[in-house]
Amino acid sequence: MTSWRRRRRSVIAELKDRDLVRLYWPAELKPAFDALFAIDDALAEVVASSTQPALGAIRLAWWREALERLDAGPPPPEPRLQAAATELLPRGISGKELAGLEAGWAALLEEVPDVAAAGERGALLFQLGARLLDVESNDETIGTAGRLFARVSAGRRGFIEIGPEAPEFGPGRVARGVRPLTAFAALAARDLKKGGPPFEPEATPGRAITLIRHRLSGIIF
Repeated sequence: MTSWRRRRRSVIAELKDRDLVRLYWPAELKPAFDALFAIDDALAEVVASSTQPALGAIRLAWWREALERLDAGPPPPEPRLQAAATELLPRGISGKELAGLEAGWAALLEEVPDVAAAGERGALLFQLGARLLDVESNDETIGTAGRLFARVSAGRRGFIEIGPEAPEFGPGRVARGVRPLTAFAALAARDLKKGGPPFEPEATPGRAITLIRHRLSGIIF
């Protein structure tokens, strides 16, 4: 196999679902969305790396308090907090709102993870993302899509167990303006329809087709 083909396969193997979804984000909003999901990732990393729930809760509390302080002063020398201050606060998303994501991740540190509370983190994440897209964030379909995404993303990370089941999403289509965000929910629905773990790899051609179908139709599943 030629070296360029090996490199091409390596790049494809490293692609993630977010790389595909990111292609649909408006160019001017990509830094803001990157900042939003970087905060969510930072909280997820705390849960994933915590061997003791009590210590994990302390680390999550640090992030919550640091996010809340963004509303009162300059960010500390932490790149993700600095990006949030630069990209999200000027667009009307407050540090206090971002801090609300912490509760959903903290729910996964409990001896019996609170799946419902964890799902609310997804609803908040999607509501904030909808505001970036200048879409009415109180639309219940956005919250429902966010909860679906949060549940499956937690399952993919091994934080909770999910099995083969029908996606919990009512009939109908999501508005065109919010589809660059609800594309994540379409991929989550695909995972559930395929039976949950073992999950198919991210960024496969089939998942790319799911995103195209969602972009055109607005249907989650």
